Amino acid sequence: MADAYVYDAVRLPRARVRRSGGTLADLTPYDLFGQLLAALEKRCCPPELVDDVIVGVSTATGEQAGDIARAAQLWAGWPDSVPGGVVSRLRCSGLDAVESAAARVSAGFADVVVAGGVESMSRVPMLSDRPAIAEDSDLGERTGFVTIGVSADLTAAAQGIGRSELDAYAVTSHRKASAAAVSDAVVPARKGGTVLLYGDEGARANARLDDFVALPTLFGSDAGWERVARRIPGLPRPDEGLHTIGTAPQLADGASAIVVGNRRAAGILGRAPVARIVGTAQTAVRSPLLTAPVTASTLALRRAGITAADLDAVEVNESFAVTPLVLMRELGLDPERVNTAGSALAVGHPLGATGGILIAQALDALRRVDGEHALVTIPAALGLGTALVLRRET
Repeated sequence: MADAYVYDAVRLPRARVRRSGGTLADLTPYDLFGQLLAALEKRCCPPELVDDVIVGVSTATGEQAGDIARAAQLWAGWPDSVPGGVVSRLRCSGLDAVESAAARVSAGFADVVVAGGVESMSRVPMLSDRPAIAEDSDLGERTGFVTIGVSADLTAAAQGIGRSELDAYAVTSHRKASAAAVSDAVVPARKGGTVLLYGDEGARANARLDDFVALPTLFGSDAGWERVARRIPGLPRPDEGLHTIGTAPQLADGASAIVVGNRRAAGILGRAPVARIVGTAQTAVRSPLLTAPVTASTLALRRAGITAADLDAVEVNESFAVTPLVLMRELGLDPERVNTAGSALAVGHPLGATGGILIAQALDALRRVDGEHALVTIPAALGLGTALVLRRET
């Protein structure tokens, strides 16, 4: 098996979704991802030398339906000969796309693959695809389905994590994101010749704990607890909800693209790789708990031949505040190495795009601390989780 390397990582700024129309709401999903393809062509990636383009999309309906990868390629003016396709594993989709690219490269079936994700939550709202798991009451009863927010509350209750700990973590996320410099990986989002957005939106430098404590909870005792109790007897539940709009991931529009290749790709692209993908994993736990990042990370670390103590940077998607708190507790992680530039609570979670965004942030974090290993992990609804381990090359 050949090694799979990361040669470049680019992303758009994360733009908040607003009722009045977000900053990037006028841009179609193919436009969002197509802008990154155009940027990669200028930076390092002759499109005629790309073997495939793989895009992760969580809500694959409406303007994100069909083959959004192919649509974006054609929009960007890439050669007709470059194929493209889509993968979808809910919020893990973008990270899964990168892992799929790494698998093809490692197997010797491709030299260079561009992989990442896109999500326009302004134009294609979450659950607008009307999935059977949410729409079919019989299936919902049989599986114990609840929304991911209720899953977050249940997970926090099961782990003994209270409201005060969740609120305090959210404040930290905002402060980190506010202090973070704009990365070289960020490609300004444009409409025609006009720049719409240079950096991520949403972070509050003046975030105060008192403001978060005052927020009402999102979910209560009528949010499907009985359905879950039938599936997982004895699972503790809070008398009230635990997460608020402040400890929930912000809705966002965005896109990300990662150039993955083998060692031979260095000559094709004319640059050295920045990191090697040394471990990946997809796991699942009993739905609706959000603890799969723990099992996925543990497996990915084992496959990489390292332990959590070897990690210099960790990017875990803040799919509600409980997720990073559980991961830090279970793996014994140093909080100072986790989400050092903030994450979804402060600057948003554009679903399918987030995996590539976190990879870009992990690479930035490794460079800042001159570190070697980074972990990237994301949970999804239905008990799913994906993880990837990087080893820095340059």
